[in-house]
Amino acid sequence: MRQKHYQVFLNDCRHVLNNDVHSIPKFDFVFLDPPFNQGKDYRVHDDTMGEQDYWDWMKSICSLIYEHSSLGAAMYFMQREKNSEHVLRILRETGWQYQNLIAWRKMTSAVPSQIRFGKAYQIIAFATKGIRPRVFHRLRINPPLPVGYKPRETGLFVTDIWDDIRELTSGYFAGDEALRDQEGGRMHKQQSPVALLLRMILSSTRPGDCVFDPFSGTGTTLSVATQLKRYAIGIEKDEHNYNCIVNRIEEVRKADLIEQFRETYVHTPKLNEIWPTKTAPEVIHPELNTV
Repeated sequence: MRQKHYQVFLNDCRHVLNNDVHSIPKFDFVFLDPPFNQGKDYRVHDDTMGEQDYWDWMKSICSLIYEHSSLGAAMYFMQREKNSEHVLRILRETGWQYQNLIAWRKMTSAVPSQIRFGKAYQIIAFATKGIRPRVFHRLRINPPLPVGYKPRETGLFVTDIWDDIRELTSGYFAGDEALRDQEGGRMHKQQSPVALLLRMILSSTRPGDCVFDPFSGTGTTLSVATQLKRYAIGIEKDEHNYNCIVNRIEEVRKADLIEQFRETYVHTPKLNEIWPTKTAPEVIHPELNTV
C-alpha cells in the first residue's frame, strides 16, 4: 500500500522546519502567503507584531525553507505591494535568486487613499534556489482581450502581469469557491483562489514533485497540488483550519475542481505531461518509500 499523497502538520511552521524535516522530502515548490501583519483578528496568531520582529520572522522562515529545498526549487512569495522592498531583500539575504515580480491585478481595488493612488494589485515574488529553475513551463493562455481584438489561434504566453484571475472578495464575487461557516460568513478572509495556485504549480513543477505551503490556511495549495498528482505538504497551526484542509483534500468540492480551468491552458505545449488526466497513474516522489 502506497503512502498518502499529502502531509499536513498541525503546528507552527518554524517548529516543523526545525524538528520534522527528516520525515518529509525536499521541497521543489513553495507558496509563501503569510499573515500580512495588518492587525487582522486571527484565532491563533498575533497580527500586530512590531515591524522589525515581523520581517525577522519572515527572514528566518525563508532561510529554513531554503535549507530544505531542492536545487532549482521555486519560491512564490505573496505580499502587499508596499512591502516589495522587504520581500526582495529577504529573498536575497537568504540565498534565493530573483526571477520575476508578478503583479496579480485585483478586479476590485482597495478603498481610495487621500494621498496616493488606489491599490489594485498584490505582488508575488518568484525566486529560485540557484540561478536557474529546475522546472519552468512556458504556459500559453487565452487572456481577456479588448473589444475588437481577435484571439490568437495558439493563445499567448503568460507574462508577469496576471489580470485574468479574480480574487475571492468579501462580497458575492467570492462565489461558491470561498469556504463558509454555518452563518454564511467566509471561514478565512485571505483565501487564495484555485486558479492562482494552479498557474504557479503548473509553471514550476512536474507530477510527483513536492509542493510545500507553510501557512496553509484553508488548503488551496494542497488541494490543487494533489489534483495535479504532486506530493503536497502543508503546515497550519489553527486546528479549525487544519481540519478544514484535510476534509477539503479528501473530499474535493465541485468549486475546487481544477478541470474547470483546463481550457484556459489548452494551447500549452505537452499539457498532458504537466497536467495529467484523472486516470493517469500516480507519480511517486523519489524520496518517498513505498510499502
